[in-house]
Amino acid sequence: MHDGNNLETTAGETPVAMKRRKGIYILPNLFTLAALFGGFYAIIMAINGRFDLAAIGIFCAMVLDSLDGRVARMTNTQSAFGEQMDSLSDMVSFGAAPALIAYVWALQGLGRWGWIAAFVYCACAALRLARFNVNTAVVDKRYFQGLPSPAAAALMAGFIWLMTDLKIDRADVAWPMFALALYSGLTMVTNVPFYSFKDLHMKKSVPFVFIVLIALGIAIVNIDPPIIIFGIFVAYGLSGYVIYIWRKTKGVPTSVISTSKEEPDERGLHE
Repeated sequence: MHDGNNLETTAGETPVAMKRRKGIYILPNLFTLAALFGGFYAIIMAINGRFDLAAIGIFCAMVLDSLDGRVARMTNTQSAFGEQMDSLSDMVSFGAAPALIAYVWALQGLGRWGWIAAFVYCACAALRLARFNVNTAVVDKRYFQGLPSPAAAALMAGFIWLMTDLKIDRADVAWPMFALALYSGLTMVTNVPFYSFKDLHMKKSVPFVFIVLIALGIAIVNIDPPIIIFGIFVAYGLSGYVIYIWRKTKGVPTSVISTSKEEPDERGLHE
């Protein structure tokens, strides 16, 4: 009697190989899990009233999120599982976490307007991530279609960190937080192009002065991290509209999606 899972072979026949179980690459997914923990940690710190640590948790998640994809490409460990895991982690760390932190910090004082702003941000983050996954193959790699969710989260977290550091009463900045949540959320789902920095190759050699400039940049950030970091992301959050207006005035197409409609995956993306 043979077990139903066993494979039998007869003389002259090639044995049928057992299907190999697919594994999960550890290294890139460790970075993704660490980024997820950053978002979870931020929520816990906000519940405990440590909004400065909550903001830092979001920024740590950003750094780790930027590394998992690079590590996967460098070690040739890309996988469909990793892509899905990354999107789910991003939804927590850059969608739900900033919305919840902003609500607990100041938006709840606005009543229904507060949770509406928090929900709009959270919903736009989900829509932006879903659109990114669908349009990956047809979007110009040099640009993001709309504000990337980590940058939107950095705007929210940076504002909270700055106001906390300046010891400004959160009730006094509830409406600015409301406006920032709507701006960050809605900008994520626009077609405004934001530079992605993906055409910068880390493996290429650079002049020595480039390393000096990096060191100088780190020193400048350390002068006053909340102000400098928030200022950087405010500039980036506005840069897409500057690029959009510049392209409009120069007559250059503003869409970052390929203009070809011949491929099946591109049909319906331009209407």
